[in-house]
Amino acid sequence: MAAGKKAANRYYSGPPSDHFDGALFYNPDGKPPGRFADLLKWQLNGGRSKWPATHPSPYPQAKPDRRVEGTTLRLTMVGHASLLIQTAGLSILTDPIWSERASPFAFAGPKRVNAPGIAFAGPKRVNAPGIAFADLPPIDLVLLSHNHYDHLDLATLRRLKQGHDPLVLTPLGNDAIIGAAVAGMRMSAHDWGDRIEFATSAVIHVEPVHHWSARGGRDRRMALWAGFVIETAGGKVYFAGDTGFHGGTNYRLMAEKHGGFRLAILPIGAYEPRWFMAPQHQNPEEAVQGMKLCNAAHAAGCHWGTFQLTDEPVEEPAQRLAEALAAEGFSHERFRAMRPGEVWDVPSA
Repeated sequence: MAAGKKAANRYYSGPPSDHFDGALFYNPDGKPPGRFADLLKWQLNGGRSKWPATHPSPYPQAKPDRRVEGTTLRLTMVGHASLLIQTAGLSILTDPIWSERASPFAFAGPKRVNAPGIAFAGPKRVNAPGIAFADLPPIDLVLLSHNHYDHLDLATLRRLKQGHDPLVLTPLGNDAIIGAAVAGMRMSAHDWGDRIEFATSAVIHVEPVHHWSARGGRDRRMALWAGFVIETAGGKVYFAGDTGFHGGTNYRLMAEKHGGFRLAILPIGAYEPRWFMAPQHQNPEEAVQGMKLCNAAHAAGCHWGTFQLTDEPVEEPAQRLAEALAAEGFSHERFRAMRPGEVWDVPSA
């Protein structure tokens, strides 16, 4: 039985653990993704808000410096969960997607709605990422949290391989997907709890989050999902990738293990309807609690306002984040809902 299970996983084979049963990965004491019947119930519920075809950002496309040295920590929003982190002389991308759609198809699926302030084509505003691909600094490292199409974009990885040749750090199994599609990509696949020394100035920790994975209908939970902690002389940065709140379990673990963070990059969108999304996608109120529980001095909200994946209106995550911060007595500068093109020099913790 165990051998049969292992053979069924096309991406990874390894010994069982507290989050791998020999065939599939799972969330310890957590919830699996919804059933197909639940998916149909949601899709037919008629509760989907209408997003605009173009949703302007107040910021122009950013033009990052080639390097940000020392303890300065600079964060630039590309869109969705794609951010550029620059510190200690390193340039790091999270879940990079420069494609027009977060989809296996070029002609269908969630389409980018962001329009940075300078992106025009005649009278029509052009939707575009917060950094033009040609304006990227040399990319040293890519942190890739899991294999959903709004996080793992093979077309973007091919472009990065050709122009930058970064190392891709990713959880177990995702290396098989990337390696089959991007020849020669430098990769390093890891389990929760792994510690990786990078260059001479950073340590990367691979950490648990509450989510799942799939590229299609027949590979659910065959590859692992994770968050990352970046540790440099300027402090620690926590990138949670994509996660449900899960009672705050993983946030408490991060505080216990790492002590606290100069910055936490946390998802605040794709959360409605709650009966279906709550186990896998936290809402803005939960994100504020997560910031508190993991002891983050500052937080950046991502995973909202770029691709319509769920039912909430396009601006609702930012509005609810502001309300949740006010309810806790926190300044909006402590937890920013990042918009494409926005650049933030994060204060020292």
